[in-house]
Amino acid sequence: MISRIRGRLVGLDVDRIEVDTGAGVVYEVHVPLTVFNRLPAQGAELELLTAYIVRDDVPSLYGFLDTRERVLFLRLLTVQKIGPRLALAMMSAYHAGRLARAIAEQDTKVLVQVSGLGKKTAERVILELSDKVRDIAVAETGDAPDGGAAGEAVAALISLGYSFADADAAVRDASGGDGADTTEELVRRVLASRASGSGG
Repeated sequence: MISRIRGRLVGLDVDRIEVDTGAGVVYEVHVPLTVFNRLPAQGAELELLTAYIVRDDVPSLYGFLDTRERVLFLRLLTVQKIGPRLALAMMSAYHAGRLARAIAEQDTKVLVQVSGLGKKTAERVILELSDKVRDIAVAETGDAPDGGAAGEAVAALISLGYSFADADAAVRDASGGDGADTTEELVRRVLASRASGSGG
């Protein structure tokens, strides 16, 4: 199992790169566009987290820059009819946090924008993974005023029975916008708002 590759970037080509490890071996690594766009210049040193996949007796390496990306890629492969090529296309269309959020929110319209991903397969992805990518989706709340507190507040509300979409929307509504909110304050505001809304 090859879990990481560290070396010099010697080749760049849209969906694949070549990494010279300095041991006389140059590895070809497939990468999604969201990773490709963040790579250093050719000739620079880099380290990739990798997934080693064998399909039809053909081994291939897939590379990522952070753990969430690799985890999401491997989870996508557990879905029937999602192979490495389609999983790579999905992760090329959206970065890991946005893709996971679309799945968690059961947003079929976002998923079918991926080339080669039809509505039925998108629905299957949602059915099988919507509850399994919340940890990655929660991190997507980083664009809220306080990413850490907002993410924790969303996770707390999910544990109380909220869906991801409802929890995320409620936390965004409850945010004061000054970046000073704590997790406890956000959760308290959401719960207070829900109580007043249901109390008539």
